[in-house]
Amino acid sequence: MPEAVIVAALRTPIGTAFKGTLRDTTAHELAERVVGAVAEGLDPDRVDDVVLAESHYGGGVVARHAALTAGLPHVPGLALNRHCAGGLAAVQTAAASIRAGMDRLVLAGGVQSLSTAPRLTFRGAERWVPPSHPDRPDAPNLDMSVTVGWNTAVRAGIGRAEMDAWALRSHRNAVRALDEGRFKDETVPLDTPHGVFTADEHPRRDTSAERLARLKPLHPEIEGFSITAGNASGANDAAAVLAVADDRSGLPALATVRAWASVAADPAETGLTPVQAIPKALGRAGMSVADVDLFEINEAFASVPVAAVHRLGLDADTVNVNGSGCSLGHPVAASGARMLVTLVHELRRRGGGVGVASMCAGGGMGSAVVVEVAAP
Repeated sequence: MPEAVIVAALRTPIGTAFKGTLRDTTAHELAERVVGAVAEGLDPDRVDDVVLAESHYGGGVVARHAALTAGLPHVPGLALNRHCAGGLAAVQTAAASIRAGMDRLVLAGGVQSLSTAPRLTFRGAERWVPPSHPDRPDAPNLDMSVTVGWNTAVRAGIGRAEMDAWALRSHRNAVRALDEGRFKDETVPLDTPHGVFTADEHPRRDTSAERLARLKPLHPEIEGFSITAGNASGANDAAAVLAVADDRSGLPALATVRAWASVAADPAETGLTPVQAIPKALGRAGMSVADVDLFEINEAFASVPVAAVHRLGLDADTVNVNGSGCSLGHPVAASGARMLVTLVHELRRRGGGVGVASMCAGGGMGSAVVVEVAAP
């Protein structure tokens, strides 16, 4: 059975939705830029498919559109949606097809443009958002601050101070990574109506423990509610794509996709699904958490990675070393691929090792991918 290896991994800078530099850049334009950049240096005739996660963008198969605009007219496209974990699902789909011997080279990732997403209507409703699960008071399908952030904090016994401290750490890690140029090899610049966009704009250099503590809870009417805008992820725009190939293709490998797993739970326990997905994926790779050098656990809310650290006994210093959702932002359909892009490049910067990217996803889902970067 062939191995699935990552031979390219790139992303756009992450913009702040609605008011940031990407506010007038469409998902199609984001996808065109990063798919084209990943395809550079590859023989276009060897590309079998483009698989992109997309969320709330009208169902027009952005992946096929990107294949055409990137100069790959013979390559089909596949649209995927696993809510927040869609970018991971795209890479999993590509790896599965390659390991099955069906495809040799697939471009996989995700794209999100909240800023330009079309507004949906349903039977005359002014605005309609597709529900991730049947609505319930303890797990509202349009309020993830309760369904994911608060429920996770309560179930895992996490207080606001710990979540705010994690969010502050996230911003400091992201700012340090930007200043040290850690994202240089993984980021492609974008020409936008507002100038050339070259670096993530969501991390806050001026945040502090005091500023985070002053933020009001999102639901003050709920006694003890501890979720704020500061310990939650941002609303963001971005795209990320990885080229996944058969290890017999002769292309230089950045990393090998060792295993993956997806899980589901009651929607009220969405934020705890990485606790299930990480061991399941590692078990499929014949590994345990002790074998992992770096984790990327999406900060949909700070409570999610904190809960995973507590319940899995992880070393917090190995988790989100370059920031995550609270700082870099959470461009929903692109986040999983963005995490893998950053993880692969950071492992290579450190001389190799095993990494796990994991996240929860709307409707009570979760996913994880295990990658390994060989020592030089």
